[in-house]
Amino acid sequence: MNGDQGLFVPAILGIIEGLTEFIPVSSTAHILLAGHFLGFNSPGRVFEVLIQFGAILAIAILYFGRIVALLRDAIARKPGAWRFILGVVLASFPAALAGVLLHDFIKTVIYETPVVFCVSLIVGGIVLLYVDQLKLTPKYTDITQFPPLLCLYIGLFQMLALVPGVSRSGATIVGSLLMGTDKRSAAEFTFWIAMPIMGGAFVYDLYKSRDYITTELGLAVIVGFAMAFVVAFFVVRYLLDYISKHGFAVFAYWRIFVGAVGLWGILLFK
Repeated sequence: MNGDQGLFVPAILGIIEGLTEFIPVSSTAHILLAGHFLGFNSPGRVFEVLIQFGAILAIAILYFGRIVALLRDAIARKPGAWRFILGVVLASFPAALAGVLLHDFIKTVIYETPVVFCVSLIVGGIVLLYVDQLKLTPKYTDITQFPPLLCLYIGLFQMLALVPGVSRSGATIVGSLLMGTDKRSAAEFTFWIAMPIMGGAFVYDLYKSRDYITTELGLAVIVGFAMAFVVAFFVVRYLLDYISKHGFAVFAYWRIFVGAVGLWGILLFK
C-alpha cells in the first residue's frame, strides 16, 4: 500500500466495490484493475477482500425484515422456510469449499495476473450478452420455490467466480437463466447467497491475513468499507427493478469495454 495516496484511493476503491458488487461485472476485477493502475497494492490483498463486507452489510440491512421473517418461519418449522434455507446452503457450499482449498493460489497467482481479469471480463460479457437475448421460458419466478437441486447447480456456476473477472453475480445469473429462472429471481437469488458466501470469506480472510493488518491498512479498510456500504445500499435498492425492465445487456457491454481498455492499458504499459 502506498502511504502517499492517503485515503483517497481507498475511498475510490470502496465506491467501485459498492457500485459493482451486485451487478454482473465482477467487483473484484474492477477493484484489482483500478488498484493496478492507481498503484495501490495491499499486502496479501487484504483490503480488496475485507471491504466487500461493506456491501454485504448493506444488503443485510435492506433485507433485515425478510431475514427475521425467514428465521421466525424456520423456528416455527414451516417447510417452505427450511426448503429455502437448504437451497441457500446448497448454493453457497461449492464456492465456499473451493475458496478454502484454493485460497492461497487465488490470492498469490490469479489475483496478480491482470490479463486474466481482462480476458474474463470480455468473455463473460459476450456470454452474458448472448444469454440475455435468448428467448427462454422461465419455469421458476419465486426464489423461495427453487428446487434444492437447482440451487446446487447455481452454486456450481458460482464457483467460476473464484477467477476475478468472471463475476459471482454474473456466473450465478447466467446459470440460473439457463436452468429456467426469470431475470428478476436470478438476480435476487444472488443477493441471498452473497450473504453467507461473502460473510464467510470476510471472516476466513480476516483470520488468514491477520498478521498483515496494520494501523494504516486498517484505516484504509474502514474508509473503503464505509464507501462500499453507502453506495451498495442504493445500488441494491434499485437494481431489481432495473433488471426486470432492461435485462443485462448494459452490464455485458460495460464488461467488454472495461476488459478491452484494461487489456490495452496492460499491454501498452507493460
